[in-house]
Amino acid sequence: MDAVSGSFSVFTLLLGPFTFFSAQKTKYLQILTSLMRWIAFTMMIILALIRIAKGTGEGHPPVANLSGVPNLFGVCVYSFMCQHSLPSLVTPISDKKRVGALVLADYVLILGFYALLSFTAIFCFDSSLLHDMYTLNFTDNCNVLDISVLRYFLGLFPVFTISTNFPIIAVTLRNNWKTLFHRDGGTYPWVVDRVVFPLITLVPPIVVAFCTHNLESLVGITGSYAGTGIQYIIPACLVFFSRRHLEPVIGRDAVNKHQSPFRHAFWVWFVLVWAASCLMFVTANIILTETKK
Repeated sequence: MDAVSGSFSVFTLLLGPFTFFSAQKTKYLQILTSLMRWIAFTMMIILALIRIAKGTGEGHPPVANLSGVPNLFGVCVYSFMCQHSLPSLVTPISDKKRVGALVLADYVLILGFYALLSFTAIFCFDSSLLHDMYTLNFTDNCNVLDISVLRYFLGLFPVFTISTNFPIIAVTLRNNWKTLFHRDGGTYPWVVDRVVFPLITLVPPIVVAFCTHNLESLVGITGSYAGTGIQYIIPACLVFFSRRHLEPVIGRDAVNKHQSPFRHAFWVWFVLVWAASCLMFVTANIILTETKK
């Protein structure tokens, strides 16, 4: 057993059992995770900027590289996961008058972090040596960061975030499975409720993790196929059918003071077309990449 398989085994044994229980009172866990993310993101941006300012940056990116466009679609879909934080921002707000400005500020902040991380990375590191897991670039290069404690922190940062998020996401998915197969007036047998649902939640991601070693391909595939369905197609369909359901109830002339500037049906179809484009580009990229090997 190699180090990677051993790490996956330890991760599964330590965090897998949480899938069989309830994850409650995670407020402080989420605060700790958010704090660690801010520290790690800020640290990586500052370290890259310092190296660039000293003139020791190794990155000389071309103005454009069209060969990377197909995979960019999958990564873009994956990066859109920032939208999962919106419910936690919007729900606690009692006065929704300024919710649009808040959401806009949230997305501008996210865009700023993405831009800073991306642009500092491509000018700080040689693109041919750039790791898919960005934090590894700081742990493998003493010229960028020579403080052992901070290097270990950045190296283990993905482990910390996944370790805190995995139990919560797994329990949420398990409960979603129960809701999906819910029977009116019926209850699940103990084995199904306590064993089957947790296992169908836990086993697939563990199997994928053991069988996959190319992070770039994993991000591209999960981001394009699963991500497109979850973050583009399903929300667009929910908007379309909910509007059609409510129209005979409240009428077409009803005014919603919280209506979105993207309320026109054009945007629903635009999202669906964009999703189809992402799928086609990424599929073509996967096929072309495999045929070249």
